[in-house]
Amino acid sequence: MNLSDALGGGPGCPGQNNQQGGGGVWPGGQPNQPTWPGQPGVQPAWPGQQQPGQPTPMWPGQQPNPSQPSWPGQQHGGGVQPSQPTCPGQPGGGPPSQPTWPGQPSQPTAPQHHSLKVPYVQNLPNGCYDEMVITIIGTINHNAKMFTLNLTKGNDIAMHINPRFDDHGKKIIVRNSLIGNKWGKEERGHNHFPFTQGQPFEMKIMCTNNEFRVAVNSSHLLEFKHRIRDLDSIKHLGIYNDVTLTSVEINDFI
Repeated sequence: MNLSDALGGGPGCPGQNNQQGGGGVWPGGQPNQPTWPGQPGVQPAWPGQQQPGQPTPMWPGQQPNPSQPSWPGQQHGGGVQPSQPTCPGQPGGGPPSQPTWPGQPSQPTAPQHHSLKVPYVQNLPNGCYDEMVITIIGTINHNAKMFTLNLTKGNDIAMHINPRFDDHGKKIIVRNSLIGNKWGKEERGHNHFPFTQGQPFEMKIMCTNNEFRVAVNSSHLLEFKHRIRDLDSIKHLGIYNDVTLTSVEINDFI
């Protein structure tokens, strides 16, 4: 298996074709939507504008038939009619809470991005297994000293990864395991330290039958041989210290 293959790496408002600014769409701006009364063709005239051989049309909502739509903010059964309707979003168009024009879809809201709370702990219902991939996206905090990632079995830590930004003046990545309340042999140091204070990162951890393989920003970083062999008993992922998380995903390698 090629490790690099395994671990490599505002919407427009609907209907606003050729529209200016951020206002809503005028009726008639989309196919199958009504045009303004009085436009050439078979459309009716404005209320009070006579056309030869045709009766004066009424505003929607002035007909006794309750199935007819009314203009935004107008009650069925008549009432005081506006002298000229305004487009939602234009001056005089009313507060944003008013409904849109009949037949016009509502405007989408911008996607919201939320940080995950740290310390972060996620259950792994199936434990770890061959070709499982954990993808972690986040940002190293400004003035960060370290952050920690643990994969745990009960009180034991199957893999402990601890990037340190100042370990006696050096940047270093420490790896270890904790079994029966005793730390094992520490693995430390690496030629490449891929994390930068205040900068985003993407970390991928792939589990195989023999080891965990770690890549950061689409580049292979390190391997850690399994010290706890019953992988399905490794049930929790924990992330701690000076990091802001955007997303954590568990997937199968494809």
